[in-house]
Amino acid sequence: MTAPHSCDAARAFTVGDFDFDLPPELIAQHPAAERSASRLLDGRGDAPADRFFRDLPGLLRAGDLLVFNDTKVVHARLFGDKPTGGRLELLVERVLLGNEVAAHMKVSKKPRPGTVLRMDGGFMATLLGRWPDAEGPLFRLRFDGAPGETPYDLMERHGHVPLPPYITHADGAEDAERYQTVFARVPGAVAAPTAALHFDEGVLAALDAQGVRRAAVTLHVGAGTFQPVKVDNIADHRMHHERYQVPAATQAAIAETRARGGRIVAVGTTSVRTLESWARSGLAEGDTNIFITPGFDWKVVDLLVTNFHLPRSTLMMLVSAFAGHARVMALYAHAIRERYRFFSYGDAMLLERSSPPSECTMASRRQ
Repeated sequence: MTAPHSCDAARAFTVGDFDFDLPPELIAQHPAAERSASRLLDGRGDAPADRFFRDLPGLLRAGDLLVFNDTKVVHARLFGDKPTGGRLELLVERVLLGNEVAAHMKVSKKPRPGTVLRMDGGFMATLLGRWPDAEGPLFRLRFDGAPGETPYDLMERHGHVPLPPYITHADGAEDAERYQTVFARVPGAVAAPTAALHFDEGVLAALDAQGVRRAAVTLHVGAGTFQPVKVDNIADHRMHHERYQVPAATQAAIAETRARGGRIVAVGTTSVRTLESWARSGLAEGDTNIFITPGFDWKVVDLLVTNFHLPRSTLMMLVSAFAGHARVMALYAHAIRERYRFFSYGDAMLLERSSPPSECTMASRRQ
């Protein structure tokens, strides 16, 4: 295993540095039979260790703080018809005020503002324009259902689980249950915080018995999480925005954990982005488009539980920034050799934050 210390901060990375060849059969199409029966690649130390997710409590210490993302995936994929009869698909990215939503639209020919769409289930959606402005990438629509029905109500009744593009089957009852964490609380995500999908009541009880504390943040994961990086120079990539919140109780738990010498363990990259956005902005809630790449100056997170990510993605860049590029690429090579399952319904790994030696930090400051 490559040593964790490297001068990543002083190196210029391109998108190709985060590429790897993945056999398609390793892309998990269905979850493991039991949540905690997934495998866990322990990426700490000098050599990787192959474990199961249910082993996680024994790898942590009393006084550590696990931080989960408690967002809830909504049935954000909706289908309908244009007045001309053409079919369309909406993926609701955000619920706005006044029964309005911001959504992606898949259709052969985009309708004009003012067009009333008949959605499957019988409710209407009026196209109002673009969002967040006249040139925005999303469409702004008003949903009109029965009196008192909100967009969340309409999605729950008539929508589909927004499975990732690499999962090839249509959503079903299994996905409605398993593409959701056991502690999902705040509706608003169109993609699951997948590292948290492995936690079940047995693992949570074992964590409690171990003396590992828990806290929650909220980040509503958007479809941009699957967006590929299309530029060679990663500094030119434009990140998507997502809403986040760090409750006062979680802020206090982090401060108390630090004071007692415990570690902050982020469950998933969405928790990482939330915590590090809060640490930089000082804002407990808002929108973030934080882009974490090698050389990032970490403020909060010490350990990371994460799934395996798409090649050439911003999440590959984030985990490389966290644990070191060479280490992460070696761990991915190990995972492929050992036939780990990849992506949302796949397996997980445990990473420790790398600490570049002082000469690397000085080199990065000279750049």
